[in-house]
Amino acid sequence: MTPSMTRYDVSRHELGELLADEPTYRVDQVWKGLYDERTPLDDISTLPKALRARLVDQLPNALAPITESVSEDSETVKWLWELNGGARIETVLMHYDERSTVCVSTQAGCAMACGFCATGQGGFDRNLTTGEIVEQVVRASRRALERSEPRRVSNIVFMGMGEPLANYDRTLEAAYRINTDLGISARHLTISTVGIIPGIRRLANESLPVNLAVSLHAANDELRNELAPINKRYPLADLYDACDVYLRAKNRRLSFEWAMIDGVNDRDSDALELAAAARRLRAHINLIPLNRTPGWPTTGSTPARVVAFRDLLRSLGANVTVRANRGNDIDAACGQLRANQSETSNPGETRIELTRRSPEATD
Repeated sequence: MTPSMTRYDVSRHELGELLADEPTYRVDQVWKGLYDERTPLDDISTLPKALRARLVDQLPNALAPITESVSEDSETVKWLWELNGGARIETVLMHYDERSTVCVSTQAGCAMACGFCATGQGGFDRNLTTGEIVEQVVRASRRALERSEPRRVSNIVFMGMGEPLANYDRTLEAAYRINTDLGISARHLTISTVGIIPGIRRLANESLPVNLAVSLHAANDELRNELAPINKRYPLADLYDACDVYLRAKNRRLSFEWAMIDGVNDRDSDALELAAAARRLRAHINLIPLNRTPGWPTTGSTPARVVAFRDLLRSLGANVTVRANRGNDIDAACGQLRANQSETSNPGETRIELTRRSPEATD
C-alpha cells in the first residue's frame, strides 16, 4: 500500500494487507463502518480502541475543513477543504424536496479556462485522488444524516471544480466505488464535461451507465471558442458525434448545461441553435442562472430573459428546465469560496471580457 494513501484511497484488498495481523472479520467491520455507515474511523464502535487509534494514524482523512457555509434556508451547505500539499477544493450539498445531491470536485482548480468560470480563471493545481473524491461524498452524506429530519444522499453530480474527464481514471474509480460501496445507483450519478471527446468515447465503453452532462454554453463554434477554448480542439460537430456514440451505447440521459450570460448567449438566435442540437440528440437542457461572483465581469441574464429564453426553447420542441439558483448567499458558484478565501487572489489580473453580441445577430 502506498504510504501516502488516505482512508478512502485504500482498496478492500489493500485494507486486508494493512490488517493482516488482525482477524479477517476486521476488514468487514472497517469497510462497513467507512462505507455502509459513513462513520469516522475513530467512532467505529465494533473495533477495539487501540486498532481505531492505529488506523486513524495510518489512514488519515484527505480533507481538512477550512470554511463551511450554510444558506439562510439551511438547504445548501458548501465546504472549502484543504488537501495534502495545500491545494483547496469545494463541495456542495443541496437538499431538494425529492432528493439530496452532492456536487463533487475532481480537480483542484481547472485547466479548461472557460471565460465565465471563477474556477477556470483561478488556474490548475492538480488532479484529485480517488479517495479525495469519494471522501467528499462521505462527509456530505454524514452531514445530511445529522439534520433534524435526516436525509440520505441519493444523487451525485461530478460538476464541482475541475474537468472530470481530464482526470478520467480516478474519476471513474470514484464513480464505481460510490456506486458499489456507497450504494448510490449509477442512474443517479452524473458526470459533466466541457467536451473532452476521448473521455466521452471511453465512458461509452464503461460498464457503469452514468448520466452524461455536457457544459455546452454555445451552439456555434465561433462563440463556443470564446466561452470554452477546448472547443478549438474538439469542435461541436465532433462533440455531437461523440455524444451520439454515448447515447447509443448507454441509452442514458444526456443533458446540455447552459450558463445564461447577459448579451452573450441568451439571444433568440442562440435558442434556435441550441434547440436544434438538443432535438438531434434528445438532450435535456439545463439553463443555469449565473450566481454573482464579486470581482468578475461576467453578468448573468436577467430573470425575465431566462424565462423568455426557456419559453422560446420549449416552443421549438426542446426539453428544458431552469436550474434552481442555490446558495447565492454563500458563494456557492464553483470557485467562488476558494477565490474569496485566498489571500493572494486578485481576480482583476485574470479577467476575461466576453463579447456582447447584438440581439439581432445570427452568427
